[in-house]
Amino acid sequence: MSTTSVNISGMTCNHCVASVTEELSELDGVTNVDIVLNRGGISTATISGPEELDTQKITEAVAEAGYEVVPPSA
Repeated sequence: MSTTSVNISGMTCNHCVASVTEELSELDGVTNVDIVLNRGGISTATISGPEELDTQKITEAVAEAGYEVVPPSA
């Protein structure tokens, strides 16, 4: 099992969570998506699957939902 976490900016409500979850769930190999919403701040999505997931595809799926993957803060 492989797990990838990404930070996402711009999410403000449960509808945002549902949109991002839907897009990420459609990626090949994704078995679970868990999002911790930080309204108006940086939210965190943890995506799981049996194999390593392509971070570029994750970034594209988040963008398709209308949000942006941001680098982790130092």
